[in-house]
Amino acid sequence: MIYLKLFLSFLQVGVFSIGGGYAAIPIIQNQVVDANGWLSMGEFTNLVTIAEMTPGPISINSTFVGIRIAGIPGAIVATFGCILPACIIVSVLAIVYRKYSGAVAVRDVLSSLRPVVIALITAAGLSAYNFLGIKHTSANPFPDGNSRIIV
Repeated sequence: MIYLKLFLSFLQVGVFSIGGGYAAIPIIQNQVVDANGWLSMGEFTNLVTIAEMTPGPISINSTFVGIRIAGIPGAIVATFGCILPACIIVSVLAIVYRKYSGAVAVRDVLSSLRPVVIALITAAGLSAYNFLGIKHTSANPFPDGNSRIIV
């Protein structure tokens, strides 16, 4: 049963993480920390840090969670669940794009996705920022006066 739960959780991550790996962080956090309680927030933060050092840094989280929860078979199932939607979506989109790439509507849809991706990446950054427990009272979230860009 755990294999099915891992697959379905990471299938949701794969379906809803439009915009790449960083956009998937809040979705993975929701599934792994909030919804299923497989990892604590501290463990999840460590996992993201470790995943940053590997190829395909964010999607590899599914593999790490799967192996921790159900060993090698869990890693395979979770990873497959995470990449399956992307494989299907990219294949379908490639066919559609080839056929309709000159259409104005296609260009408009692609342009409209940019703000969504930025919002998802910002949500991931704010989630990590809030986890650190930094308290601030001014409008500047960096009270030491140093400005930082969260990318």
